[in-house]
Amino acid sequence: MTATSPKFAPLSSLSPAASTVVRYILGILAGVGSLLLQNFLSPFFGPHNPYHTAWLAVVFAAWYCGLGPSIVTVIIGAAGIWYWFLSPVHQLSGKGVEEISGLLGFLVFSGVIIALGESTRRSIAKREQAERDLRRAQEELEQRVRERTADLQKRTAEVVEKATLLDLANDAIFIKTKTPKDTISYWNKGAERLYGWTASEALGQNPAEFLRTSYPIPLADIERHEVWEGELLHTTRDGRRITVASRWTMLRNDFGAPAGWMEINTDITDRKRAENAARSLSGRILSLQDDERRRIARGLHDSLGQYLAALKMQLDLISRSDGDQSSLISEASEIVDRCLTETRTVSHLLHPPLLDEAGFGSAARWFVEGFAQRSGVAVDLSLPHDLGRLSSDVEIALFRGLQEALTNVHRHSASPKADIRLALEQNQVRLEVQDYGNGMSPETLRQLHEGAGKTGVGVAGMRERVRELGGYMTIQSDPRGTLLTVVLPLAHSSELSENSEHRNKIPA
Repeated sequence: MTATSPKFAPLSSLSPAASTVVRYILGILAGVGSLLLQNFLSPFFGPHNPYHTAWLAVVFAAWYCGLGPSIVTVIIGAAGIWYWFLSPVHQLSGKGVEEISGLLGFLVFSGVIIALGESTRRSIAKREQAERDLRRAQEELEQRVRERTADLQKRTAEVVEKATLLDLANDAIFIKTKTPKDTISYWNKGAERLYGWTASEALGQNPAEFLRTSYPIPLADIERHEVWEGELLHTTRDGRRITVASRWTMLRNDFGAPAGWMEINTDITDRKRAENAARSLSGRILSLQDDERRRIARGLHDSLGQYLAALKMQLDLISRSDGDQSSLISEASEIVDRCLTETRTVSHLLHPPLLDEAGFGSAARWFVEGFAQRSGVAVDLSLPHDLGRLSSDVEIALFRGLQEALTNVHRHSASPKADIRLALEQNQVRLEVQDYGNGMSPETLRQLHEGAGKTGVGVAGMRERVRELGGYMTIQSDPRGTLLTVVLPLAHSSELSENSEHRNKIPA
């Protein structure tokens, strides 16, 4: 008998053989114990009913020990009562009818008790077995649910992680599915940032219509490729037209049929604008080179060429003259002086020798003085005392910036005067050119900053020269005038003196 009452469940921890032995021992002890207890209680109950304690043993054995131990308990109790408590005691024979009938009644009722106990015990055992089976099934179900839940959580975490990584991407990523007809089914955070529409607004839209896309080739030709790369024009929520580098990948369903496309777009609007500006700048530089060469050729023809032609005529007169030639020689000498002066002027404007020989300070004073005389613009030049020499690249950049700024002041600002300030700061030099003219319109200022169109080619070239040296240039303008600032690092310059101002007023 392996089933037990829940109150004595610890016996179930034993092996079946050990549990059976223990139950039989308990049944024997119960029978013997009932006899000893009956012997102790006989003075109180008398000899007429010796079965009181035996009933307790039988009930205990039937309830707890099982069928076999219960029978052993009844046999021990009946034999003990027959021998020790029924008259004549200590004899196996000679019992009266009353004693025999009493023993038979004990045996019959003991059998009934054992049968009821066994039935109850078996019912309890079946119930406990059913509970154990149910508990085991529940545990197995819970384990399966936990495993399935863990697997689902793992898959969900993987999907969330992938979606999070897509959202962290700076590129706009969206998926266009064929069902329903070519509509957006996924729209990441990068797409929200680039185009301005949220995912809830974009889902279900046709991307070609939604973004007003301009394709370089027919859309049908793009969708025939497994992978396609190219440039597209899109429209954002605020109406801006942007250029994107677009990469398309075809998506297929479980049957291998095309199901849609994943599109990854990178905003290259600024890069395209810079490329267009660079191409425009390159073309303008070539045009300016041609204009400069034409201007130099015209200058040489109109000034130096005329002087040389006059000199040749004077020399021809001298060669044919037989009289006094001193006046002709004097005129020829004056023409030669003019040729030398004009040649020196052209050469200095192209690249002043003072810049190489004496540095930026001397070259700036020479150029400003000549500019003031030629243009009629009063220039106030402020340089640090004992400026010293800077690196060659820095001096050239500062001088070209000064040339370009004053040229623009004369051509465009209508300013009666200009202030030029050079300051040495820690590890850098700052050049400021301030005029007090008409200023620039916001649109012109924007084009100068972006290098767009044909505006500000000289400024754009100056900005590139400054940028190559690790510096920067800014332009501020309003109706009261324009301020151009150039800042360059002094990492490669020689030791410089402390900043002290030296002002040089050059009248118009």
